[in-house]
Amino acid sequence: MVRLNVDVVVVVTTPAALALMNASKTIPIVHPNAIDPLNTGLIASLAHPGGNVTGGAQLTAEASAKRLEILKRVVPGLSRVAGLWNPGNPALVFSWKETQGAARALGIALQSYEVQGPKDFAAALAMIAEERPDALLVVQDAVTMQQRNEIIDFAVQKRLPSMFQEKGWAVAGGLMSYGENLPSMYRRAAYFVDKIFKGAKPADLPVEQATKFDLVINLSTAKKIGLMIPDSVLGLADDVIE
Repeated sequence: MVRLNVDVVVVVTTPAALALMNASKTIPIVHPNAIDPLNTGLIASLAHPGGNVTGGAQLTAEASAKRLEILKRVVPGLSRVAGLWNPGNPALVFSWKETQGAARALGIALQSYEVQGPKDFAAALAMIAEERPDALLVVQDAVTMQQRNEIIDFAVQKRLPSMFQEKGWAVAGGLMSYGENLPSMYRRAAYFVDKIFKGAKPADLPVEQATKFDLVINLSTAKKIGLMIPDSVLGLADDVIE
């Protein structure tokens, strides 16, 4: 892409953005949904990115706390949650620390199960099945997205309440999802591309934090695993799948 001398590149993962930054300090990069862009070194600040990257940012700390809070309201006596995540993604290292902090504040023991590629999932899921936590929390990135169906099928088969980030997981059969509305963030990326085409520099375009969040509950899955979703939680849902 650098040799092609393109006018702008839109990336969808932090590793991709970091790789492109290492290859070029001048080609504008738009990241619609960066996870913790400050700590990963993508930008200098939200207001003044300072380099060749701009776009949208996910609020990992607030969203992590909310996911665990919802799980605690849904699962009676929740005390142990299995966290499935990819430590090879620099952005998720910081996200995981924030999730751990949110768990401690809620009195939840968050157990780490690490996956960095497709070959790691069988062993990680087998360990979760053996240790029988009260619920499963998936920290989303490209690695876990690629194994989405396998993870959902596992959770349903083991009758394990599960919480995911993006709506597509709940639509595909996951119990619940709560997180940034990614379609709106991707649509907003077009704004940044347009500004850059008209002469703006990424360094001068403030990074925008997500403002729209969706809670999606799959009642069909809840029935399959024998879980009753309280009306107080159903009332908060943006979408309920029957």
